[in-house]
Amino acid sequence: MPDLVVDGGDKLCVQLLIELRWHVRQAGPGAVIHLIATDPAAPVDLPAWCHMTGHTYLGPVEGARRRTYALRVAGAAKETQETKPWHVA
Repeated sequence: MPDLVVDGGDKLCVQLLIELRWHVRQAGPGAVIHLIATDPAAPVDLPAWCHMTGHTYLGPVEGARRRTYALRVAGAAKETQETKPWHVA
């Protein structure tokens, strides 16, 4: 069971990652977040962002009605720039 579900709707990955960063901060270390995302780049971008920041990508959520991906929030993750989720702060 996730600690938090974020519905990204039809947002592009850049906007999803900016929004996700806020949720990660609120959820705190160890929390599992499920991100619902329809952007076809999500299965590539989310694991790459997790690798860059230090969060743990847990993969696609099996049995979800919509495309959903899971990650675990790291305690010592790297922050990214506020409007540029691909740039470490």
